[in-house]
Amino acid sequence: MGQQRTRRRFMKDCSTSAAALVALSATEPDVGAAATAREGTPYLCVTCGTQFAESAQPPAHCPICEDERQYVNPEGQKWTTMEHLRSSHKNIIKQEEAGLYSINTEPKFGIGQRAFLIQTGQGNILWDCVALLDDATIARVNELGGIAEIAVSHPHYYTAMVEWSRTFGGAPIHLHEAERPWVMRPDPCIRFWTGRVHELRAGLTLVSTGGHFEGYQVLHWPAAAGGNGALMAGDQPQICMDPKQVTFMYSYPNYIPLNGSQIRHILECLDPLPYDRIYGAFFVRGKGIIPSEGKEIVRRSADRYLRAIQG
Repeated sequence: MGQQRTRRRFMKDCSTSAAALVALSATEPDVGAAATAREGTPYLCVTCGTQFAESAQPPAHCPICEDERQYVNPEGQKWTTMEHLRSSHKNIIKQEEAGLYSINTEPKFGIGQRAFLIQTGQGNILWDCVALLDDATIARVNELGGIAEIAVSHPHYYTAMVEWSRTFGGAPIHLHEAERPWVMRPDPCIRFWTGRVHELRAGLTLVSTGGHFEGYQVLHWPAAAGGNGALMAGDQPQICMDPKQVTFMYSYPNYIPLNGSQIRHILECLDPLPYDRIYGAFFVRGKGIIPSEGKEIVRRSADRYLRAIQG
């Protein structure tokens, strides 16, 4: 418990001073970043894609990567800028079903997750986020109706969420209060909420499940899948290579499992939600979707998980 409090205190201190972080040693930006950087640049971490508050020099370190759930690149901490990223990457925007578009950056940058744009008659919602935002993406998203609200599952996918919000009229970003210390670029557009359920527009709701992060949240979209509902899961539950299975982890790259009480709590949070389909953060076998029977697959996979860790 003492160690956990110490880690939280460290994260709070890092978040509070994020805007003032500067390089104090030989840490260098990614190739080409120094040439394009200007005074007050919001640098991007190359390993996780997190965008930091504006600073004259790259930050000294990335607390997101230094956390035990993530990792620092073996070659050391590296930084880049949005301008440099635009010169080497592009976003692919693809329709997944009626009213839903995925946004995936190619080639892979950072963790490699995708974002989703959900269209509703009351304005569009961006679910999760990617680091790249370029003119082509802005134009296409505006063609699809723009962005009225943003919600991100957990800190690994915060990336350039503030940049996206500012570009689309200051769209509010909904994050759980428990994740406040992990915000590396504070901004008035971020709206922290508490409790277990938070309602967005058009009947969509955020549900905080804990697990991978204390304030981890999923998005429930009841109108999806022909009215059978979809769970926008991020990476919890994580769709496996076998799309008839999902899994749950405290750290995916470092293979740290969740314990039994955490798994049961996640199930308790998800069980009231009517959903048939699951959309994950990654293209697994080219899709990253459980098209049907998603709720039963989550229950069955959780039972298997509990048997494995308690055997």
